[in-house]
Amino acid sequence: MSDFSPVEAKMKSAAVSPAAIEAFRRNFHALVRKESGMIAEDTITPAQGLPDWSSLSTHAPQPSASRLGEVVVIKLNGGLGTSMGLQAAKSLLDVRLGTTFLDLMVQQILHLRQLSGQQVRLLLMNSFNTSEDTLHHLQRYQAQGLATAAEVELMQNQIPKLDAATLAPVAWPADPDLEWCPPGHGDLYPALVGSGWLERLLAAGVKYAFVSNSDNLGAVMEPALLEYFAQSGAPFLMEVTRRTSADRKGGHLAVRQSDDQLLLREVAQCPDQDLEAFQNIEKHQYFNTNNLWLRLDALHERLQQCDGVLPLPMIINRKTVDPRDKKSTPVIQLEVAMGAAIECFTGAAAIEVPRSRFAPVKTTADLFSLRSDAYEVGADGRVMLRTERHGVPPDVVLDDRYKLVDAIENIGQPSLLACERLEIKGPVRFAEGVVIAGKVTIENVSDTCQEVPAGHYCDTQIKLG
Repeated sequence: MSDFSPVEAKMKSAAVSPAAIEAFRRNFHALVRKESGMIAEDTITPAQGLPDWSSLSTHAPQPSASRLGEVVVIKLNGGLGTSMGLQAAKSLLDVRLGTTFLDLMVQQILHLRQLSGQQVRLLLMNSFNTSEDTLHHLQRYQAQGLATAAEVELMQNQIPKLDAATLAPVAWPADPDLEWCPPGHGDLYPALVGSGWLERLLAAGVKYAFVSNSDNLGAVMEPALLEYFAQSGAPFLMEVTRRTSADRKGGHLAVRQSDDQLLLREVAQCPDQDLEAFQNIEKHQYFNTNNLWLRLDALHERLQQCDGVLPLPMIINRKTVDPRDKKSTPVIQLEVAMGAAIECFTGAAAIEVPRSRFAPVKTTADLFSLRSDAYEVGADGRVMLRTERHGVPPDVVLDDRYKLVDAIENIGQPSLLACERLEIKGPVRFAEGVVIAGKVTIENVSDTCQEVPAGHYCDTQIKLG
């Protein structure tokens, strides 16, 4: 089927914004034309020699107070963290007792406001799954003007899943919610337009946006980096960091040979025969942190040039309508990546940043480490590794029984300040006063939870049970 009208009718009936409909129309027709969205290795060259913020920051000028009044901080806050067993917004997880990811984001904004005397703005790009919980939690910040949807919410769109056989909107009467999916974080751009926020921000004199994931506590709005971006004149700036073996499957930065334009290539856009080159971290050195800086006036101008739709490359994901039922109807989900907009702007740039600006919490092991004394929370809401760690986080490995958040809530919290690696196997609980140093493995060979007694454990293996 090449007729978009059934798709359009379904989206209109769900009150999806015209901007989001037009963005999806573009991708739908690209799919009908059998465009793969693939980026072959022989069409690109590796990005090299990018500016290094570690060396630039030592003499970077600080912005004026008025500059801080020209920025909006946008956090992608649509995730539930279902892989960690959460049914609420992931940003409502406690980082410290009674202090959530969301609280820290607000603290950072309030600190910037106090620092500058300007009304630094915060927008949370919520999904239908996270909006209610997020806004309920923010009621404690009513006095600061950070509590209502009109003040802080940018709503993520939803798009139909397409029947893989017919390209019609899939029907699934057993659970109609499964007929829809998020369009990827590239939805940021149509969401800004369709919600009216882009016009509102520009009218209020907001020129710059700093965008990052809500679970990346390293992604703070750095004033000196804001000034660097403003003075650069670039319409778009991507923060990248050096790839490690853990990042082999993550999107990397490259240069298109045909026009020397920077672009982002995700693994879903890599042909199978090029996968080895994609995962070569020596060749493709730079990893997208998803920390982005945008000139809002440049975004507005580019959208006008493109009939209101930023020409982001399409990503095709093939799944089943019910992801838990592999025998359910095969579907196609069309997604776009936010960072892919780097190829939509002439003069777009990238900058290498320290790994500390990319510290996402994706697993319970990440969270267990984050809650330890290896990290500290500053008065400005920043979460930082303690200086004694020299920029290297503890390597925590938990077995599958700790995959869900509930499983780590009552096991206690040992000191990890001097920990290099901690591996836990089996059901354990830490007594008060446990200190882990160097490389330690703790294994309970029984099925009954065993306590690790108070004490200092360094470069050792502990067997319990």
